[in-house]
Amino acid sequence: MRKSRPKKRILLPDPKFSETLVTRFVNGMMYDGKKSLAYKIFYDALELVEKKATEEPGLETWRKALNNVMPTVEVKARRVGGSTFQIPTEVPAARRLAVGIKWMVGYARKRNEKSMAEKLAGEILAAARGEGASVKKKEDVHKMAEANKAFSHFRV
Repeated sequence: MRKSRPKKRILLPDPKFSETLVTRFVNGMMYDGKKSLAYKIFYDALELVEKKATEEPGLETWRKALNNVMPTVEVKARRVGGSTFQIPTEVPAARRLAVGIKWMVGYARKRNEKSMAEKLAGEILAAARGEGASVKKKEDVHKMAEANKAFSHFRV
């Protein structure tokens, strides 16, 4: 039997926008505990987004991009009998956010721009428009769930 779940930690809002969601994103982006560097990269990326897309503020574009990346369904492997089935399940809100952040940061790191701020800005702009690698990953996960709809009766 599993132990009890740990308590949810309370995140402090970020210094510039007073948003806990920004802090969560920066925490997902941070390496080796260098939070101030991660904040600098994030804020620089938002400034670049504002320069490239002038119709709305950078924070709104980032929110839109994050919403375009977060998956609503995913597949989970489950053993039934001797075979393993990919069973589509709905994603809880906390996991949706965590997965969306992970994909966005991961695919931003793989881009070919010079600095991390430019890479992140490029990924934010692409995701806000509904294109880019992180949005493609979400669509692939949704296609996989759609293809395995037949096994949804095995859900726990």
